[in-house]
Order: sequence, then C-alpha cells, then structure tokens
Amino acid sequence: MKETPRIRVSQVNKAPVRRDGDFVLYWMTANRRRQWNFSLQRAAWWAGELNKPLVVVEALRVGYRWACDRFHRFIMEGMADNAQSFRNSGALYYPYVEMKKDEGKGLLRALGESACVVVTDNFPSYFLPRMIDAAGRQVSSCLERVDSNGLAPLDSADKAFTTAYSFRRHLQKILPLYLNGFPEPDPLTGFDLPVIQNLPDPITRQWPPATREILRADSAALARFPIDHKVGPATMKGGAKEARETLDLFIGACLRRYEERNHPDAEVTSNLSPYLHFGHISSHQVFSAVMEVERWTPDKFSVKADGRRQGWWGVGEAAESFLDQLITWRELGYNMCRFRDDYDAYESLPDWARKTLEEHAIDRREYRYSPEEFENGRTHDFLWNAAQNQLRREGRLHNYLRMLWGKKILEWTGSPREASRVMIELNNKYSLDGRDPNSYSGIFWVLGRYDRAWQERSIFGKVRYMSSESAMRKLRLKKYLERYAS
Repeated sequence: MKETPRIRVSQVNKAPVRRDGDFVLYWMTANRRRQWNFSLQRAAWWAGELNKPLVVVEALRVGYRWACDRFHRFIMEGMADNAQSFRNSGALYYPYVEMKKDEGKGLLRALGESACVVVTDNFPSYFLPRMIDAAGRQVSSCLERVDSNGLAPLDSADKAFTTAYSFRRHLQKILPLYLNGFPEPDPLTGFDLPVIQNLPDPITRQWPPATREILRADSAALARFPIDHKVGPATMKGGAKEARETLDLFIGACLRRYEERNHPDAEVTSNLSPYLHFGHISSHQVFSAVMEVERWTPDKFSVKADGRRQGWWGVGEAAESFLDQLITWRELGYNMCRFRDDYDAYESLPDWARKTLEEHAIDRREYRYSPEEFENGRTHDFLWNAAQNQLRREGRLHNYLRMLWGKKILEWTGSPREASRVMIELNNKYSLDGRDPNSYSGIFWVLGRYDRAWQERSIFGKVRYMSSESAMRKLRLKKYLERYAS
C-alpha cells in the first residue's frame, strides 16, 4: 500500500498506535468516496503495516445546522453508492445514520476502544474542525487527520492569502512538488489483508447500520428524520458514480466551450461543485481527467511564478480557465479557512472594504426587502428572482448570477452586516455546495474579499458594483428566464 505524503497527515491527539487493536478505522467525514482519497489511502497503509482488517465508518447526523431533505438525500445517495463500491473490497464498510438527535453519541468512542489507529478527514470549515478536535479528546487510540482537499496541501502555505494573484503565484512555485504525488485512483486495489464480517455485537445493537430502505432516501425514508422537510430534494443525485458521470458529460460536451460559462443559456458549467463539497469526487480526479483529454503530463509544467491567470498550464484556453476555477479560486477559499477562524464573519473582510462599506451604511436604499421576501424571490427584479428560484428549487446558482445575486442583497438590505447574514443563510440553507470554503469565498467576494477598490458610489462605496441591467445586456438569458423567472 502506498504511503500518503506526510505534509497531509497530522495527529489530533497524543494517544499511541495500539498494535494489539482489532482493526484500523477510517472515520469518513468529508471525503465520502472510495476513489482518489488520501485518507482512505492512509488507513489502508496502516492496515497493511499492522496486518489488521480495515473498517470504514461513514456516519450522518440529524443535528447539524440546516439539516434538510435536500442534503440528507444527497449524502445518503452517496452512502448507498459507497455500500456498493466497498462490497468485496476487502474492507468492511459500515454506514450509520442517526434517526434521532444525538443517537450516534458514543459510537466513535466505542469504535476507538477496539481500533489500532483512527484516520479521518481534514476539512477546514463548517462544524467539522470542531468535531474532529472533540473526537481527539474522546478516542483512546491515535487519531490522524488527513488532508485530501486539493492539489496543494493545506500546510503548503503559512498564511492566508488576500488575492487570487498572490495565491496563484504561490501555486506556481510549489505545485511542481506535488504533481507526482496524487492519491491512488483506488487505494484498495490488490488489498489482501485480514477481513472482518461485522463490528462487535454491542456496537451493532446500539448503533445498527443503515438499511437499504433508509439509504434509498425516498420520501418515506426522509419523513422519518427530525430535519427540515420544507427544503426538498434537488434534482441532482449524490454519489461518486453520479459525480463521475457529471465529470464525463462536462469534459465531453462542455469543456471546449467553457469560455461561454458566463452565459446561463450556454449551460457549460461543470456542475461539479456539490460533488466536490460532499467529497463524492476529488479535485485530483477532475484535474487528471481534464489533463488526459489535453494530453498533458507533469513534466510539461514549467512556468514563471508571475501570477498570470492564463497560459501557465500550457493547455487550451478553455481548460486553462476551468483549472483556474478548480485550483486557484477553490483552493484559495480552503487556504482562508485553514488560517482564519473568522472566515465566515464580516470582520474577516479587508480593512479597505469594511471602511468604505461602513462609510456608506447609512446611504438611502431605494429598495429594502425582508429575509422572507428574499427567500421567496419576491423583489422588483425578475432576474434576481429567477436566480433565487433556481437556488430554492434546485440547490444551485449559475456561477455569474451568484455574484449578481449577492451584490443585489448588499444593495437591498439595511447594512453590509445584514447582507452577509442574509447571503449566508440563504446559501447554506438551499445550496448543495453551501457551507463550503469555496462558497464562503463567493459570499465575501461580494463584500470585497480578494477584490480591489473601484469607483466610489452610493451604498457600495468602493466595493465592486454589478447591475441586473448590465447583465441583461451582456448575457444570453432567454432560456434561463423562461425556466426560472416565473
């Protein structure tokens, strides 16, 4: 079994590896997949080193904030996919789904008592960092946290970058160190170690595995959970299989036209963001699939660290644009969450942005809307309403319109702080890729993060302004409005 790069592994607690334990445990929390997964690769390596069975536990709580039918179904579809994928793999896959709040308390502690070592995922936002830190105090065996988030390890930087330009320069300097160290496409290939058929009886009785009926996540199954049933399931289905099909469709039909991505009617965006967020696909896998089409290999990576956006990968313009979104902008958000605990707070904005927004906080607003009016798409602006309808119905927002959506919330609320609260609530409640570092980047970009000062105007101050009128002139929107404006 291949080792995971040490820069991606950190120990959460000070407990030792127990060589007399019964198994190696992979506690799957963020990288909810079998493929291209450094965490699973690390757990498999430990199992080989210790000659012990490997147990993979994927759990789903009901008490997380914004828990709803939409997110529960997407996650459980992924769990059902994993149950099939891990069958006959040599590892025991154990899906656990809480039916009542806090019903799963004690499961990890009990598993840790029998485990030689526990491996879990390093995801830098939402409640997961606090949950992993708390787990370190509960588990009596060694607990390791593994970073499988992006091409650049989280610890390859020593600070939070303030612009995409500066972060891109950093990537251009350090990525050659990591382009030959990708996770194995399938860490369990050739896995030949002791196997256990099930967990100990006391554990299976108190925390029974989810049944096929539950993981089917149909309306009857979802109705049994104490979660928000008003936010219904999205049309997109979860799971690694669906993620791979979405990637294949994007590369085959849309990548070559990616330069048209700002036009909603073109429908050339990748739709991969929810799968990346829930860990159903890896950015390493996406990158590899794109570069296979571009016939690119790591030995072709030779570029000056000048921060330029285009041309540094040496592939086609469309692929360059997509890779800048996948790597620079996505991993910039992860970098912020790694180094700033206040990544989701108004106070995290750059000084110039806060100063200018606060100077204009008392400016007269021609329109003011309540949180309920925003949520239900009841503004005077039919393009904004269409974007909100898409978010509410489908759990996604077109990439360009997401920026306009946020700018108008800033314009139509009483203060920048209120605008940030409204954006976070709506995005995290409805969007499949909400609660993600990349998602917080988009929200706070609206308020000036990663941007520069522009011409000063009312309400916005020197923060970049956007208008629906300009979007209507520049973008192809006929089909989009027909679909979502009603």
